[in-house]
Amino acid sequence: MTASPNVDAVLSGLARIRPEQEDFYRDVHEHPELSHQEFATARKTADRLRAGGFEVHEGIGGTGVVGVLRNGTGPTVLLRADMDALPVHEATGLAYASTVRATDPDGHEVPVMHACGHDVHVAALLGAARLLADGTDHWNGTLVALFQPAEETSDGARAMIDDGLATRLPAVDVALAQHVLPAPSGTVGTRSGPVLSAADSMRITVHGRGAHGSMPQAAVDPVVLAAMIVVRLQTIVSREISAEDSAVLTVGSIQAGSKSNVIPDQAVLQLNLRTYSERTRTTMLDAIRRIVTAECQASGSPKHPELELFDQFPLTHNDPDTTARVHEVFTTFFGERCRELPQQSASEDFSEIPQALGVPYTYWGIGGIDPTTYRRADEAGRVDQDIPVNHSAMFAPVLQPTLDTGTQALVVAAMAWLTPT
Repeated sequence: MTASPNVDAVLSGLARIRPEQEDFYRDVHEHPELSHQEFATARKTADRLRAGGFEVHEGIGGTGVVGVLRNGTGPTVLLRADMDALPVHEATGLAYASTVRATDPDGHEVPVMHACGHDVHVAALLGAARLLADGTDHWNGTLVALFQPAEETSDGARAMIDDGLATRLPAVDVALAQHVLPAPSGTVGTRSGPVLSAADSMRITVHGRGAHGSMPQAAVDPVVLAAMIVVRLQTIVSREISAEDSAVLTVGSIQAGSKSNVIPDQAVLQLNLRTYSERTRTTMLDAIRRIVTAECQASGSPKHPELELFDQFPLTHNDPDTTARVHEVFTTFFGERCRELPQQSASEDFSEIPQALGVPYTYWGIGGIDPTTYRRADEAGRVDQDIPVNHSAMFAPVLQPTLDTGTQALVVAAMAWLTPT
């Protein structure tokens, strides 16, 4: 498919840069870095932006990188990619699989892997930036290529904003971003309105009274209390949230005690909830507090529970007009490979950047799974069982056409604003 002569002209260089882009992707995949530790990735990214003629700002919010390319009068388009990896031991078996180990913020040595596809995002944005830099005869305006740290810890976007991101940029007109997902490689998906959920993690500490395991009558057992809370929390989504709404509540961790015959003094639960509206979020948080407090009272807990929110991600709510514009050019360029993106229960902090800049945004998905593999799993009704998802130790987007699609999508979307009229 074709979009316009200008878009085709810019993308004509894709075959030329593809080998170098693929090598860069393999390098980043093989050498992942944890959140706020993306020093080598940031340095390599900045070097490539400078080579393309970009004005480069480094160290924003720690390791954030921004490249600005001014090309006459016209709109300013911001394209964003995230850079950080996860503490996951890679099990893909790839020739360029990560064997990296690093020290996490708690001082523990952990394996590191690009289990969420941020290596795809970085390579695709660098490829798009290179093509647009080489094709300045075919567009007008300013391109901002923003490489964000620490998306996984939900504080990278905020760190860049708090470090004066807005002062390093010209006035931005629109912000665009994408994410590789467990969908057929070569496809793109757009969606207007809520596309990624808001996320809140909560740490709950409940208190008991310790005793010998042989004398439970002398104790207030926080393990039993925690278990009752877990069971009761399951009723929030099933009984307090409308069937027309969407929400997820997960208890991901319970920690209590150190020995089989010792009833401990406290138990700590960690929860995660995903919502698509502030109303539902408030309902769920209120219900959690009510249930935890009531169960503690029912168990005779000697102290009030402690509830702490952390790792909070905002709702990603795509601007309808911006999304419609991107969808139109994607449909023209990708044809039937452009699809509607299902609402995702994953979460992101990208939206904090356009919100801080006061500009509209849209966020789309690209597929990363071999199409034949995906089709077979789909036909067998085993997509959930057989297709690795983001954050899995087996998540490994196929190199192509994933990189080509991600690069093309960024160029096509950006030029929906930058193409001369």
